[in-house]
Amino acid sequence: MAAPAWLVARPIAHRGLHDRAKGVIENTAGAARAAIERNFAIECDVQLTRDLEAVVFHDFALERLTADGTGKVAERTAAEVGALSLKDTTDRILPLADFLAVLGGRVPLVLEIKSTFEGDLRLTRRTLEVLKGYAGPIAVKSFDPEIVVALRELAPDRPRGIIGQANYEHPEYVRLSKEQKHAAANLLHFERSRPDFLSWQVKDLQNAAPFLCRHAAGLPVMTWTVRTPHDRELATAGADQMVFEGFVP
Repeated sequence: MAAPAWLVARPIAHRGLHDRAKGVIENTAGAARAAIERNFAIECDVQLTRDLEAVVFHDFALERLTADGTGKVAERTAAEVGALSLKDTTDRILPLADFLAVLGGRVPLVLEIKSTFEGDLRLTRRTLEVLKGYAGPIAVKSFDPEIVVALRELAPDRPRGIIGQANYEHPEYVRLSKEQKHAAANLLHFERSRPDFLSWQVKDLQNAAPFLCRHAAGLPVMTWTVRTPHDRELATAGADQMVFEGFVP
């Protein structure tokens, strides 16, 4: 399906309009409300808990953002994760359904489905189950082309995107083979994944893959994460939309 017009209409606040100095932490209700107040779209992440619930949280591990949590999100139930204290805020980690209730369809949401690249589609399926009850504008994306393929089959009317970059040497991608990393960096899976839009790292926008997606395939390109004036220049020149953080555009 064609990407919706709203996808490029308003800048997208990376994990909500968060500001830790003010006690507004990424991927929380407070960050969502701050973005809504300024009419920004929101990008957030979902992880799967031990009891197979989708919760809004970026990291696989709990230590960076929680005051009393250790280990992985996947090792705890949704209730256990929700009971943890986040640093510098009274907000808590929310199930996806509760996060959507905060949004109430007032601004668009771009939802990233996290992946460990093991072929596990349980988080994808649970996410789509939750989204069935939500009428607001949502697009879904992932680094994992297998998830994007599944999204096309399981939710063909839901806008879907592939996230990419030039380098996959971060430990998060340790399960990918050299060939898979090459395919991801050059979108060699494009004929299988058939995304509706591309989400590409800002410093890599001059690579062939996003250029060809935008100018040959005609797909909108959003870029992440725009934090500096130079990033914004790159985004203006090479993308249709930015996912921003650390300033108010």
